[in-house]
Amino acid sequence: MNIASLKNAVALGVRGAPVLLATADAQGLPHIAVAGVISLESGNRVALSAWFCPGTVANLGVNAKMAIAVWDPQKDTGFQLFGTSEGVTDLSMMDGYSPEIEGRSLPQTERKVVVRVDAIVGFSSAPHNDVEA
Repeated sequence: MNIASLKNAVALGVRGAPVLLATADAQGLPHIAVAGVISLESGNRVALSAWFCPGTVANLGVNAKMAIAVWDPQKDTGFQLFGTSEGVTDLSMMDGYSPEIEGRSLPQTERKVVVRVDAIVGFSSAPHNDVEA
């Protein structure tokens, strides 16, 4: 895993490029969410934070493997990061949080997911070869 590529991927996300998080449930059913913020943690770790939908949080509870895409659609360049969640942390809750409806409606908790990145490949809408970046 190339740390320079990881730093470039995070910098692209910090500049406003869309950051997408793909998870899957225990049966392998995939789910994609948008992460609001990406930041570099220590070593080969990144943090993603957003008001993640219930499907993302449920998937991470049963399957820690994930993929992250950071993509600049104007330049059609970006990165795919493959890794493993190291945990989900609650950052803030909606005023008037109601535990009985959490998971059945809109998310009520902003969360941070720390991801250990194991591999990085290029990403674009054009054909690409998935060679490690």
